[in-house]
Amino acid sequence: MTARSPKVWLPAQFGRLADLPPGLDYARWDGRSGYPTDPAEVEFYVPPLTKDIAVIAGPLARMARLRAVQALSAGTDELRAALARLPREVTLCSAKGVPAAGTAELALALILAGLRGIPESLRAQNREDWSPQTFSSLYRRSVLIVGYGAVGSALEELLTPFGCAVTRVGREDRETPRGPVRSVRMLPELAADADVIVLSTPLTTATRGLFDAGLLSRMKDGALLVNVSRGAVVDTDALVKEVHGGRLRAALDVTDPEPLPPGHPLWTAPGVLITPHVGAFTPDLWPRLEALVRRQLVRFAAGEELENIVTR
Repeated sequence: MTARSPKVWLPAQFGRLADLPPGLDYARWDGRSGYPTDPAEVEFYVPPLTKDIAVIAGPLARMARLRAVQALSAGTDELRAALARLPREVTLCSAKGVPAAGTAELALALILAGLRGIPESLRAQNREDWSPQTFSSLYRRSVLIVGYGAVGSALEELLTPFGCAVTRVGREDRETPRGPVRSVRMLPELAADADVIVLSTPLTTATRGLFDAGLLSRMKDGALLVNVSRGAVVDTDALVKEVHGGRLRAALDVTDPEPLPPGHPLWTAPGVLITPHVGAFTPDLWPRLEALVRRQLVRFAAGEELENIVTR
């Protein structure tokens, strides 16, 4: 009897993905059409690249043979929750590091735009109002990076020419080639001294609502909060009060809720710049994701441990 080849679902966006390891049975799914094969036979699942967790999680309950899921994002909070509801253990891997360059680049753009008053200039442009103002510079400002992983490290490198005083924050104290990472327990003290705070931390039970009313109130007057992590790391209601009062500024690639609904007070808050969760999405993202998936499939076919394991 011929041995059954393990079945693999790949996203339809990877239609041209080549040089895949032999011995696996591949199918592609776009998340919209019918399932390409019986989900019960799938052992390795790479979900479509979408922010709709309902699409990603849709076939999971029927995947009785599922052994591994490779996410196409660095953040896996919603996918972790969906897998936790299954009656069996499944290895979940993130795309840690893959979106770092694009996300760090957008973080720098948001910092510069937020400090130099681009939100005000855009609104003035819409009114055809030529009213020059003086805004802050990034040069030699103090920047606090909360969540010092691949994105935080890449951002620090981009900040180097500006001569910024960078403080790094992670779960625990540790050393890096660039300098020490301070424990998140020090945030109330560290937040009070920063001109710019950048959030690049994963969303976990510990970081959900991390920047609440108390921590936001510790930020210095006129400070800029930049969020390129997940919207729920910040208490939105508390942030709305701070920015509408004019005490803080914000540049947000992520929000809570997301998408941000029409009429939400963040849309019209003074000093707030919003981009629609696009930090990772550059043309360079696709070949990097394809390279990661190819490496993971080679490991899976060979029975080796996968990269970037989040849970198992």
